[in-house]
Amino acid sequence: MKVLKEKPKSILFVCLGNICRSPMAEEVFRKNFKASNIHLELDSAGTAGYHQGELSDPRTIAIGKSRGYDLKHRARKILQEDFEKFDLIFAMDNSNLENLKQICPEMFLHKLIKITDFSSNKSTRSVPDPYYGTEKDFHLVVDILEDCFNEFYKTFSQ
Repeated sequence: MKVLKEKPKSILFVCLGNICRSPMAEEVFRKNFKASNIHLELDSAGTAGYHQGELSDPRTIAIGKSRGYDLKHRARKILQEDFEKFDLIFAMDNSNLENLKQICPEMFLHKLIKITDFSSNKSTRSVPDPYYGTEKDFHLVVDILEDCFNEFYKTFSQ
């Protein structure tokens, strides 16, 4: 598990298209921080602009709703100013992390981290993309993200 040098005030979650994993991560963190009476600026984006302006994938919305999450985010592509604006930028997998490293100004590279670096399960190395999968794959994404939140929160609240 990673150690935080400072408590972040803002977090950006990033996946490829910003319609499955990253908006779910944003909502999992938002709901759970709100329940703890902690306010952070949270947002999500994609490394690609395939779905700009669209709501999350209908399966993401449905699985989220069944698990108590209300997704209203509209997809957007990451912007250069996001690297300065956000204290932490969580990538969902190695591919997204590498894409972020390619476009991130060197002075902000320290903000990039894989969200699963906060997983309690050391064999969980990424949040798998459920886009071409089944309902079970979408539930797995939520399971992983909830675990990552719990581990992040332990570090955050120290």
